[in-house]
Amino acid sequence: MSVSAACLPVRESEVRLESDAEASVVLLTVRGQWDRALWELSSERLSRCLAEHPEALIADLTELDDPAARSAPRWAAARRDAAGMTPPVQLALCIPPELPLADRMQRLGAAGFLPVYARVRQARVAIAGRLPLTERATLRLGPEPDAPSLARNLVSDACLAWERAELLHPGRAVMSELVTNAVEHARTELTVSVSLRGAGIHLSVADGVAEPPRPLEMGRVRRGQPLDNRGHGLRVVSALTVAWGSLPTTGGKLVWATLMPPSAPR
Repeated sequence: MSVSAACLPVRESEVRLESDAEASVVLLTVRGQWDRALWELSSERLSRCLAEHPEALIADLTELDDPAARSAPRWAAARRDAAGMTPPVQLALCIPPELPLADRMQRLGAAGFLPVYARVRQARVAIAGRLPLTERATLRLGPEPDAPSLARNLVSDACLAWERAELLHPGRAVMSELVTNAVEHARTELTVSVSLRGAGIHLSVADGVAEPPRPLEMGRVRRGQPLDNRGHGLRVVSALTVAWGSLPTTGGKLVWATLMPPSAPR
């Protein structure tokens, strides 16, 4: 069964991603009837989430209509993908215990260490107790002109403390672009974080506006007129990172970027 372009906007609301302000735990909510279209959309969102490389992923399946438990292989594969990352991403499922999918996943999880909880709150509490003590530096900033400079200094301090000197300058450049973009367009309070992720670093900027960032068209050069430099920011971010993107949060969005040293596996 193929997914037609006409049906995609209707299905978008059935799979949601929501991150916390520090990009450490992401909640994936899947609802509706499990079919090929929902499988494809869920797979795309799972890939998007794992590319963000959170510390933990909670899949809320409490409103998933799957009486035959046909979605079980999808969640088992997600566990393998999450466990294979460096560092591994913790994965937990939320499924009411009376549903057939809960029984199927409990049996699959017994050998694969895939925890299943009845409610999202239970999963959050359990995950919080198992999260590693990740090196993370966080700063709350106002939408002020000095915000990019303060965020750049946070990256410098973190890279030097974690012996990631080769990522210091590209990390400063990427963080500067992310914060400048948030100051100019969101104009809300910001939560800026730098986290150690294996051989690399993970940057995130959370603001209070839900609209995701979009690359702008490069300004045209006109004789006798000032050069418009708008449009460079996200191209700089794309050039210096192995991955970047955005996720919704409860009060807005989180824009993230991952940088790795040239010698590290991508």
